[in-house]
Amino acid sequence: MISELKPGERLDDLERNGLMLIQHPGRFCYGVDAVLLSWFAKASEGERVLDFCTGTGVVPILMTAKTAASHLTGLEIQEEVAKMASRSVMLNHLGDKVSIICGDLKNTKTLFGKGVFNVVTVNPPYMAGGSGLVGADYSKAVSRHEILCSLEDVIRESANVLVAGGRMYMVHRPYRLGDIICLMKQYKMSPRRLCMVHPKASQEANLVLIEGIRGGNTQIRVEAPLVLFDEDGQESKQIKMIHGRL
Repeated sequence: MISELKPGERLDDLERNGLMLIQHPGRFCYGVDAVLLSWFAKASEGERVLDFCTGTGVVPILMTAKTAASHLTGLEIQEEVAKMASRSVMLNHLGDKVSIICGDLKNTKTLFGKGVFNVVTVNPPYMAGGSGLVGADYSKAVSRHEILCSLEDVIRESANVLVAGGRMYMVHRPYRLGDIICLMKQYKMSPRRLCMVHPKASQEANLVLIEGIRGGNTQIRVEAPLVLFDEDGQESKQIKMIHGRL
């Protein structure tokens, strides 16, 4: 395994089925939001999954252990990050199950065509264009800020690649929820399931998980909130179960 690493990289244990992930601390590393997305997303046997903004490939790699999807594709615009994700796929012997493609999600019609995936997952940049401090590290900035893609790009292209009745699963910040729902409606996506994520039960939500379905006019179901830590700072039973520690 060590031979797969390049200078500055590390190997992280994903705590599922012995899966490991190559990461570089100098670039954007995955957080709990990616883990929660891989738990929230559903994919049945025979379904094809596309993960936008895949980064290190953590979501499709984790989903191989959590779903029955037939194939998962990760799309990443940054070439070096995409290459790192591909090495993690090979390291975990998942080459027949997971593909990593370097490309721009705004070009899905050219890359994939229309209506070819059953599921889209996405952990997009949270910061709207022109907001927040970008900082000097371009790779991290691309992961955090809407520099190379916007929320509208993500939802429009999700609608493009999904089959009728296909589902999109997204993790984002609660303050963008109004924008998310409006854009889903604009591109004929119906919000179907929503879960608020709270650091502690006494604190307001800082993440939202949302499922949308292409077409139809379903009623949205608000699930019980997900709490990450008990009031004493220990991991909650919910998050331990998500991580596979219970």
